[in-house]
Amino acid sequence: MSGNMNRIAKFEKVSWNQFYLDWRDTFNDYDTDKQIEEIYDNIKLPKRATTGAAGYDFYTPVSLVLKPNQNVKIPTGIRVKIDDGWVLKCYSRSGLGFKYKLRLANGTGIIDSDYYYAENEGHIFAKLTNESNENKTLTLNRGDGFMQGIFVEYGITVDDEVTEVRVGGIGSTSKNI
Repeated sequence: MSGNMNRIAKFEKVSWNQFYLDWRDTFNDYDTDKQIEEIYDNIKLPKRATTGAAGYDFYTPVSLVLKPNQNVKIPTGIRVKIDDGWVLKCYSRSGLGFKYKLRLANGTGIIDSDYYYAENEGHIFAKLTNESNENKTLTLNRGDGFMQGIFVEYGITVDDEVTEVRVGGIGSTSKNI
């Protein structure tokens, strides 16, 4: 089934240096340099579970426990090179959303094709929130799928004349408005 699909993107790991900086910025002093190196070495690139699946599963780089109303920002260690005219839309895995009301803090993550060239190497982050109102604690083991990304083609208006080029990372394009 996937043989006829558009092949428009490629997942990669960010560089070790970028991952290290982002991990330290997020988790501060929780891990030693050796532990961070092990986390980086064990990052799994996103994959589809079946030939009919639209979503590419993203996997947790470490084990996480989220109590109700807690959130965590995850530096995934992943970047993606996407052809122009396409975007990667990221959502929490549907089963986790259904069972735990797990959601991404921004609802849907949008990874633009030019994000790959950002100063942070296009490092994809996910901020997860456990919105359980049933007092359910979510435990994700290292390597569990927590988010799915779906590639979607998009268009622009006929009078679009944007010439700005992305430089920064998350939230940087709003500065051009």
